[in-house]
Amino acid sequence: MGSSDSSASADGARPGGVEPTRSVEIELKFDVDSDTAVPDWSAVPGVAATSAGEVRELDAAYLDTDDAALARAGFALRRRTGGPDAGWHIKGPRRADGGRVELHWPLDSGEAGAGDAVPAAALAELAAVTDAPLHPLARIRNTRTAYHLLDAAGGVVAEFADDRVRTRDERSGVEREWHEWEVELGPAAPLDAVARAAFFTAIADAATAAGARPAASDSKLARALGH
Repeated sequence: MGSSDSSASADGARPGGVEPTRSVEIELKFDVDSDTAVPDWSAVPGVAATSAGEVRELDAAYLDTDDAALARAGFALRRRTGGPDAGWHIKGPRRADGGRVELHWPLDSGEAGAGDAVPAAALAELAAVTDAPLHPLARIRNTRTAYHLLDAAGGVVAEFADDRVRTRDERSGVEREWHEWEVELGPAAPLDAVARAAFFTAIADAATAAGARPAASDSKLARALGH
């Protein structure tokens, strides 16, 4: 979710020839027990309705160098199938407002259309961080039920994701699983900082009332790796 646009270099083209879409991800995360029912969002200011849930089977493979150069610089690179944004993603370092810039390329952006090859444009984006070989880091599979929190005009204020996550640390072989919720701002979210903070406070209150607790980690990848 979040606003998106195309991202290009000053001369109008990116190295590698494929322009990514660009979005800013701003979200809250919560841990919940396996049988916790989804919250009632009706008391959250600006939320007039909640859409029906859409089930998505997501499967993401994360890559990094042997010395974790991307992670140390705050970046993550993944190839994900399933859901409306299947493809290659780069997530950047967390910003002061808690958001992360995310770049996205289609699955067939790799060399000769190979869906399992990192797109040259993505490698070019990461070249300032590292040009070392990339290897499997973690696999994250997620059964997600996604809901849109809608305003009175039908605009998407936020997306609520009810996530049942199974992961494997590809380097240690350790497998983990957990149940979590994510609430990510949408195109109709409050724009100013005060209104946005009030919205997130109301979201946290509703989630806590339903049985949620603060997330043990700020990202699925970090948790998959035991952080």
